[in-house]
Amino acid sequence: MTLEKGYRTELSVDGITIDRRDIEMLEAIDRHGSMHAAADALGRSYARLQQRIVELEAAVGDLTERRRGGKGGGGTELTETALELRRRFERHQTELDGVARATESVFAGTVCERTGTLGTVETEAGPMVALVPAGATTVQIGVRSDAVVLADPDASPERDVTSFRNQFIGTVSSVDSSDGVARVTLELERVGEPPAGPESTDDLELETLVTRESADSLGIETGKTLRASFKATAARAIPTADAPSADDHDSS
Repeated sequence: MTLEKGYRTELSVDGITIDRRDIEMLEAIDRHGSMHAAADALGRSYARLQQRIVELEAAVGDLTERRRGGKGGGGTELTETALELRRRFERHQTELDGVARATESVFAGTVCERTGTLGTVETEAGPMVALVPAGATTVQIGVRSDAVVLADPDASPERDVTSFRNQFIGTVSSVDSSDGVARVTLELERVGEPPAGPESTDDLELETLVTRESADSLGIETGKTLRASFKATAARAIPTADAPSADDHDSS
């Protein structure tokens, strides 16, 4: 049996749920300039389409306005409220796409220092501060791609980024953009010793997930150097299965 995660984009206003069908309806009205033409294009009855418009307008305000006849023959056009509703829905869709597409980069290392639940782990990319289980000595750290913030390495860290305990410089090795989200892979410089165990791969990579707007503003492209930052709480370590913990040593 295969289980798959599913995400459905919806907005709720005053008990009314707005879904993709509603947005497609508004897009069709905007494209065809008429509710009758929109209903025909969508294969829906005009009466049901009009009823749905009335239901939505009761919750969010006027969505359409009549364009009086003339040389163009009149018709229906969307209000600014309808356009903003579409924009908000698409932003929400982009956010969910980011969650659904988030991946995890894994770094192996050895715990060298601990303060409460946080530990400093020596990895091939350099010291990394993460949430480390008690007693763990050799670990693997997982970093979700949607928890990483990218910035120009020459720019001063913004105030809300200074709390990011982990900051690394890397070179963009690939960019995969689709539907408003860009998956950016950074190749990090190997500065630490390889951990004990299986040999390391040739590339030390950190995957990140950013909006297309952010990717465009940073001018992200293959070969560009960027600073990647993420909080210690976004890096979670698990003990390596075949590595003894500190408790094991104490009990021997």
